[in-house]
Amino acid sequence: MLEQCEGSHAVARAVALSRPEVICAYPISPQTHIVEGLGEMVKSGELKPCEFINVESEFAALSVAIGSSAAGARSYTATASQGLLFMAEAVYNASGLGLPIVMTVANRAIGAPINIWNDHTDSMSMRDAGWLQLFAETNQEALDLHIQAFKIAEELSLPVMVCMDGFILTHAYERVDMPSQEQVDKFLPPYEPRQVLDPNDPVTIGAMVGPEAFTEVRYLAHAKQMQALDLIPQIATEFKAQFGRDSGGLIKTYLTEDADTIVIALGSVLGTIKDTVDGLRALGHKVGVLGITSYRPFPISAIRDATVRAERIVVIEKCFAVGIGGIVSRDVRSAVRNRPQPVYTVVAGLGGRAITQDSVHKLLLQSFADKLDLLTFLDLDWDIVNRVLEREKVKRRSGPVAEGVLRDIGTVAAGSV
Repeated sequence: MLEQCEGSHAVARAVALSRPEVICAYPISPQTHIVEGLGEMVKSGELKPCEFINVESEFAALSVAIGSSAAGARSYTATASQGLLFMAEAVYNASGLGLPIVMTVANRAIGAPINIWNDHTDSMSMRDAGWLQLFAETNQEALDLHIQAFKIAEELSLPVMVCMDGFILTHAYERVDMPSQEQVDKFLPPYEPRQVLDPNDPVTIGAMVGPEAFTEVRYLAHAKQMQALDLIPQIATEFKAQFGRDSGGLIKTYLTEDADTIVIALGSVLGTIKDTVDGLRALGHKVGVLGITSYRPFPISAIRDATVRAERIVVIEKCFAVGIGGIVSRDVRSAVRNRPQPVYTVVAGLGGRAITQDSVHKLLLQSFADKLDLLTFLDLDWDIVNRVLEREKVKRRSGPVAEGVLRDIGTVAAGSV
C-alpha cells in the first residue's frame, strides 16, 4: 500500500513486519525514531510477541542482541556513529559467533569535532568486522532491504547491517509501498536458529581458540561472506517476484552499457549523481552510474564486469582513510586491477556537506578530460586549509605546536578562520 511517511518510520514498520522477537534499544541520532517507533508498536500490542529492552548503552544493545539471538530469538537493534564504535567489541563477537542479528546503521559522521550529520565513516570503520553491509539509496530501498536482511542473515547465520544515510533518508518523508503482513510472512519464514543456548543442555560458544585453529576460523568467516555473493542476488530475485520491486542485489547500473565514464557511489547520493548524468547525457557525454548495494561482501566480479568497457572510473565516497585516501575506491581498484583505466577517488559530503549537481557536473567534466587528481576533495575550501597549515608551520618553528594546532582546528570548526 502506498503511503507517505518518514524514512525511520518506514524502516520501523518493515522491521515490525519481519516479526522480531527481541528489540534492543539505545537512542542515538539519527536512528532514534526507528527504535521509538518500534517501542510504540510493542507497547500498543501491534507488534507481538516481542520484548523491547531498553539498555544503558550501545555496547549493551548489541550485547543483549547477541544473548537473545544465541537463545534462539529473531533479534534487532539500531545505532549510528559513536554508538557503533562503542559496540565495536560486540560487533566482532556477533559475527564471530555466527548470529543472524539485523542492525540498522543510520550513517553519521564520527568526531571530534562533534558532527551529527551524514557520511559513511561509521559503517566503514566496521567493514572488516565480518558483518554483511547493505547500503540503501532511497527509503523504499531501506524498507525493502530490512525485510531481505532478515532472510539473508538467517540463511547464512551471519549478522547484517542495513546502512541508510542519516537525516537524508531517516528524517525525509517520501512515498513508499508498504507491504502487508501476509506478503512478508510468505517471503520470510519463521526463524529456525542453527544454534540455541539451552540452560538444560549447557554449552560454551565463542570460547578460546589457539593459533592452531584461529586462521581456519577467520577463513570460514570469509567463506560465508563469499556464499553471500550468490545468496544476496538470489534473495533479491525472490523479493522482486513477491513484491514486484527490484530492490537489493549486489550492484545497480544506470546507463552504463555504452559509458566511457562510470561513476561509482553508495547510498542516497546516487540520486544526485543520476540526475547530473541525465544532464550530461543530454549534452552528448557517455557517462553512467554504478551503485553498490552490497559493500560487504564486496562484489568484485560484478563491478569488474559492469565496468569492462569504461575508459575511466570515478568513485564518489562519503568517507576516507586518513593518511592514505579512498576506502571504496581502493576496493574498486582491486576489482579492475590489470586494466589501464584510471580510478579517480573523490571524497565528498563529509559531515553532511551538500553534494550538489553543479559540483558533480564540474567534477565529471574534469574527469572526461582526465584532469582530475587521483585523490580529490570535492568543494574543499583551500583558503581555510592553507591558512591553518601555514600557521602550523610558523608554530612548529616558534613555539608549542599541539596547543596551537588544536586552537586552529577549533577555529575552523567554528567557521571563523
